Amino acid sequence: MKSKKFASVNKDICVSCGACTGECMLGAITTPNGCYAVVDTDKCVGCGRCSMICPTGCISIKDRIGA
Repeated sequence: MKSKKFASVNKDICVSCGACTGECMLGAITTPNGCYAVVDTDKCVGCGRCSMICPTGCISIKDRIGA
């Protein structure tokens, strides 16, 4: 069963520092080609660790619709 929450990245303020990728226990966040962080919503459980460590505050935790 999927979590009721997931992480969402505001790509306009992400600086691709990689802090979130190192913090995610499930490997749900990647920074392909040094681009902004991308969340695999199938893996993400919305724990919030990434949003707490993000230096720019570009990651927010959102509710899944219909979850």
